[in-house]
Amino acid sequence: MSGGDFCSVLVTGANRGIGLEMVKQLLGRPKPPQWVFATCRDPQGEKAKALKTLASNHPSLVILQFESTDEASIQALAKEVTARLAGGGLNLLINNAGVMPPSTLASVTEEDMMSIYHINVIGPMLLAKACLPLLRAAAEKSSRKGLSCSRAAVINITSIGGSIGNPPSMNMFPVIAYRCSKAALNMLTRCQALEYNCYGILCAAIHPGWVKTDLGTNKAELTVEESVRGILSVLSGLSEEQNGRVVDWRGEPVPW
Repeated sequence: MSGGDFCSVLVTGANRGIGLEMVKQLLGRPKPPQWVFATCRDPQGEKAKALKTLASNHPSLVILQFESTDEASIQALAKEVTARLAGGGLNLLINNAGVMPPSTLASVTEEDMMSIYHINVIGPMLLAKACLPLLRAAAEKSSRKGLSCSRAAVINITSIGGSIGNPPSMNMFPVIAYRCSKAALNMLTRCQALEYNCYGILCAAIHPGWVKTDLGTNKAELTVEESVRGILSVLSGLSEEQNGRVVDWRGEPVPW
């Protein structure tokens, strides 16, 4: 199995933008995953229409309901994935779901901060925790040595906005609560790498670039196709060297 082969993948926030494109490109690979689990808040809603169309043409795609602020939903998701995999283990968890409402130091409230932390940080933390037995099973069953996304990995989608070492200006990126949540997500990734390393699970955070999505606006530099193509290429090459690190869609380190 080459570094770019992922047998089972779980992508959150998969009904639009980067998440949806990631599902499309995973399914379009020469050797697609045996299982792609794609989550969204309302699988029966209008916003999941594109995802449902994909599922109708790809039996390996399973759409699952997921609410990152609801621990019962997280546990139900892990239980369903466990049942589907039937002991096979989960190779790749991609925590992509997130929100980015506008806020400045003058306008941000306690409620803003807590709400965004629940979605952007606590949700990914609890989902990785719930999926840990599946990730450990995949790592133990794999014949690969060392850390890789083909063996077992947690990938958190972050942002340059969370960088402490090279932050964009507030005028360019006036989303204080989002920026703080992504800085916290970066530290969560580092902690996961420190603890999950002994299980053979790679943990890294990826900045997808400034992308033309609902979050990135049409002024952004990259199309969603370009960003995801880069991300999947980077995932194929991640190893111990990038464990606990933040890199961008080109594989370049992000100072954080």
